[in-house]
Amino acid sequence: MNWRLSRWTCATALAALCSFAQAQPPAPRIVLVQPSGPTVAANMLRFSIRFASRIGDPVLPRLALLRADGSRIDAPFLEQELWSPDGKVLTVLLHPGRVKRGLLARQELGPILSQGDGVVLMLDGRPIQRWSVGQVDEHGPIPSKWKISPVRAASRQALVVQLDAPIDGNGAGYLAVADRRGRRLAGQARLKDGETVWTFTPAKPWPDDGSKLLVRGTLEDPAGNRLESRFESAIDSPPRLPADVELQFATAR
Repeated sequence: MNWRLSRWTCATALAALCSFAQAQPPAPRIVLVQPSGPTVAANMLRFSIRFASRIGDPVLPRLALLRADGSRIDAPFLEQELWSPDGKVLTVLLHPGRVKRGLLARQELGPILSQGDGVVLMLDGRPIQRWSVGQVDEHGPIPSKWKISPVRAASRQALVVQLDAPIDGNGAGYLAVADRRGRRLAGQARLKDGETVWTFTPAKPWPDDGSKLLVRGTLEDPAGNRLESRFESAIDSPPRLPADVELQFATAR
C-alpha cells in the first residue's frame, strides 16, 4: 500500500468523523424526567423532560422507547413537541390512538405499553429513565382521599399533601392555598416522591384562622385522567365538566 495514499485516506476519514461529530447537537443536560417514580400505568399518556437550559433544536427525533430486552417500540410518540414558555420543559405525548382502546391505531399496531413490561426511555442512544409498567389507571386524582398534614399558625412550616396517586409532573401549579376569605397565599409549591406528594411553603407565616387547599378541576395524572374523571370514556358517556375542589384544613396554634 502506498504510504502517502494511506496517510491521505486516514486524514480524510478523520476529517469526516470530526465534521460529523460537529454536526450533531451536543447532549443536553437533563434535570428531571417525569413520571419520576419507578412505575407507570399501562395507559400512560405523556411524560416530560426538564432540561438545564433552553433547547433550540428538535428533540423528538432523538428519543426512543425500548423494551427491557433492548427491542425498540415502533412509533410510540405523537409527532408534536410541547414546550414550556422558557423552552426548558418538553412534554411528549404517547400516541393517543394506541393508548385509548377501541381505536384503529391500537388495533393495527397494538398498545405501546403492557402491564408487566419494563421500558427504557433513551435520548441520543443513552438511557434517561426506566419504568416498570403497572396496571391501567382508570380514574383521575381523588382529592377526598388526600391526606393534609397540620401546620402551625404564625410559622412558615411547609404544608404537605399526600396524594392518592401520582399526578402529572407539570401539575404543581394546579393546586394552591388560600386563606379563609379566598385570598391566594404566595409561596413555593413542589412535587416530590414520584409526584405523589405536593408541598407548599408560604412566603409569609400561616394565618391563625385557618386556610384551604384549592384544586383545579383540570388537574390530570400521567394517563390523562382528570379530577375524578377518566380519559377513556365511551362516546355515549362523555366525561364530566371539570369542577374545582376546595379542601379545608386548620392551622394549629
